[in-house]
Amino acid sequence: MDEYIGYIILGAVALLVIIILVTCIKTRNGFVVLRNRVRDQAAQVDVQLKRRYDLIPNLIATVREQAGFEKSTLEAVINARGRATQGGNISETLKANDELTGALHRLLAVAENYPTLQANSAFIKLQGELSETENKIAYARQFYNDTILKYNNAIQIFPASVIARMCGFLEQPFLSIKDAERENVLIRADSFKS
Repeated sequence: MDEYIGYIILGAVALLVIIILVTCIKTRNGFVVLRNRVRDQAAQVDVQLKRRYDLIPNLIATVREQAGFEKSTLEAVINARGRATQGGNISETLKANDELTGALHRLLAVAENYPTLQANSAFIKLQGELSETENKIAYARQFYNDTILKYNNAIQIFPASVIARMCGFLEQPFLSIKDAERENVLIRADSFKS
């Protein structure tokens, strides 16, 4: 009889160890899946940024055709594009792209002073494609942050957080906007005159 109780206790301990082991493996594999989703979303942001980089030389070439266009504005866009394409982690890449965004906005603002450029069909098409790409970048950044939220929640909730720490899964930062982008936009009435 004592022999059966010993086997039962041994079997129960073995079953408990197997359940704990399977739970740890399943939890770790879930973290791996989420980490890979984070990497995939970072790559999706890169795809949209690459599309943007590819549009810029065509935009510059179209703008250069206009005599007297501000050379410093074009150089600012070219230099910002060069810094943005150098790579790095996603935060560094997006910081460089924020500079590029500012340079592009200045370019498009200055372009408004050139009626022949505004009437150029290639410029209009490129401007539309650039606007569409900006929207895709914003969506990709939002989806990346949603994926980061899921990943961070998974590795921070107890008891999974213990397994995450043991396996080296670390919290990832969200992509954020610059303080300047949080400020209210000043809209002047003369902006709507044609």
